[in-house]
Amino acid sequence: MRDRLLIVVAAPVEAEAVLRGLGVDGSGICVAWELVRAGRHDVVVCGVGKANSAGGVARVLDPSVHRGVLSLGIGGALPGAGLELGDVVVGRASVFADEGIETPGGYQGLAEMGFPVGMGLDDARLEGDGVACDLELGLGEGLRGLGGCVVRSGVIATVSTCSGTDVRAREVAERTGAVCEGMEGGAVGLSVRRISGKVAFGEVRVVSNTTGDRARQRWDLRGALGVLERVGAVL
Repeated sequence: MRDRLLIVVAAPVEAEAVLRGLGVDGSGICVAWELVRAGRHDVVVCGVGKANSAGGVARVLDPSVHRGVLSLGIGGALPGAGLELGDVVVGRASVFADEGIETPGGYQGLAEMGFPVGMGLDDARLEGDGVACDLELGLGEGLRGLGGCVVRSGVIATVSTCSGTDVRAREVAERTGAVCEGMEGGAVGLSVRRISGKVAFGEVRVVSNTTGDRARQRWDLRGALGVLERVGAVL
């Protein structure tokens, strides 16, 4: 019966927080690409980055069991988004922000080069360089129960290289329309779409830091992990 949610988390420290929220002791958890049963949901620790997350999903996703897949973790707020540390972003879409080519005339994404991420798939939720998130996961309503947290919806950029300069942070924000960035969401979503068009996909990020000049970034990792635990508790 397709009634379980597969939660994909990159780093063990994030997984420990999520599992605490789900009422499971995750201390000592490692990147193993193995399912951890947590009540009504399953959790997999995939490792950081696109390759790790895509591989982890491909290994454990079971369309006959999982109704949806959620990429969940911390992320960096992009300039102009108006996000504060500890805010929660529910993704409208996960966009590949640095899959493409830098040219003298500017950056070109995969779609502009003729290689859209959904190549070979007839799925309207795959457009250009992005993977649309499914509203049927019902994440927005559940997360509004997080007292004291600001919950926003918006585009989330998936990057291989995080924005550690002001120029790069502004460029990613302006080109993609994203409000924050992470390193797994787009790859998780694309893997889900390629495995089964019937499995829903969503991404949620808790803001742990600002982007831009690395020396001037603001961080609150402990606070973000605390919010991540509370997110787990309402899923």
